[in-house]
Amino acid sequence: MAIEKLLIANRGEIALRIHRACHEMGIRTVAVHSTADADAMHVRLADEAICIGPPAARDSYLNIAAIISAAEISGADAIHPGYGFLSENAKFAEIVEAHGIAFVGPKPEHIRTMGDKIEAKRTAGALGLPLVPGSDGAISDLAEAKAIAEKAGYPVIIKAASGGGGRGMKVCTSPDDLETLMQQAGSEAKAAFGDATVYLEKYLGNPRHIEIQVFGDGQGNAIHLGERDCSLQRRHQKVLEEAPSPVLSHAERERIGGVCARAMADMGYRGAGTIEFLWENGEFYFIEMNTRLQVEHPVTEMITGVDLVREQIRVAEGRPLSVTQDELVFSGHAIECRINAEDPKTFAPSPGTVTRYHVPGGMHVRVDSGLYQGYRVPPYYDSMIGKLIVYGRTREGAIMRLKRALDEYVIEGMKTTIPLHQALLNDPEFLNGDYTIKWLEEWLAREGQA
Repeated sequence: MAIEKLLIANRGEIALRIHRACHEMGIRTVAVHSTADADAMHVRLADEAICIGPPAARDSYLNIAAIISAAEISGADAIHPGYGFLSENAKFAEIVEAHGIAFVGPKPEHIRTMGDKIEAKRTAGALGLPLVPGSDGAISDLAEAKAIAEKAGYPVIIKAASGGGGRGMKVCTSPDDLETLMQQAGSEAKAAFGDATVYLEKYLGNPRHIEIQVFGDGQGNAIHLGERDCSLQRRHQKVLEEAPSPVLSHAERERIGGVCARAMADMGYRGAGTIEFLWENGEFYFIEMNTRLQVEHPVTEMITGVDLVREQIRVAEGRPLSVTQDELVFSGHAIECRINAEDPKTFAPSPGTVTRYHVPGGMHVRVDSGLYQGYRVPPYYDSMIGKLIVYGRTREGAIMRLKRALDEYVIEGMKTTIPLHQALLNDPEFLNGDYTIKWLEEWLAREGQA
């Protein structure tokens, strides 16, 4: 099936990214938007635009009925959910396909399986992915929890089966605290996600966060496109990502990538996916799988030359991947900075009107952003307003290019996190690639920041 008109069920830079890929493939686009996004760049550029509700996401970008109606009104034959919002909602994917519209994403059953962290862990183990020692599933019995914790070794972490972002997560260092912390984690999970189910895992002291990009055609063929190091995080939110990781060898990359690709082939996985691991002392431990495109996908595109959005659309049309594992070549180094409309010291949101805007340019510099001079950044959504991605033949070359690009980047009318990235790129430990998932928060504490 050749897709002729695609509805973009998202906003911001990812909506613009999808629009560009579609137009390069000769596919017409339909932008759906809230009233707050009527002047957004992707809305201006799309072939058609349909307002689907007021600013609140629950009334617009999460309104399944409104999105399906927009697709039917416009005659769209495919829907791309981007990331966030409905991108990992199995019910939405099922409804889209039930209306005879192609869903540019995985099969609903795979979204559902990987969206439940307990079922995801069980499935990952069955597929041969290395797991963090801990419970096989949900846990509520204290005696059982103590036995599992004793076997895994303290400290352990209690996690919500649904959701993420650090909510419903408690670290336990002693059996005396286990019962209380299990109750607290369950209560937080119930309040945040409507599901009090928790499970227990070995708590890794100071790991890195390394994820593997995978891609399947839904017909039993799959490849991996290497790893991304996403260890620079604040409150479980990624700040800067790079590919390849400074700590992995070629042999390690091929080993874990091969395991992930075979697992996706065995699943019959369709489309883009990311398998996230904690890495410590040379060992990988599966934590979750994201059944969608990642925010940080551009660094993978830069080092492989593969357009991941184009591949998503090809697979949704029933076509094979445009590249095989043997044909895939990894080259150079790429780094992405997430640029947020936030105070770079307190991280308080800073929406406003863009009064001056200039993007950096030059060889191997990419800016994914929907900003333009005069655009008003709305206060209703995520604070990320752009991504600056650079490529270099070496990591050192990429860092020098990124420093130069950040110096050129002008966004006035609001505070942004550009100064934070400039400071990070001058830190000796970052320059040496010597950081873990705890490093950034410790660095911020040393710098006297939030």
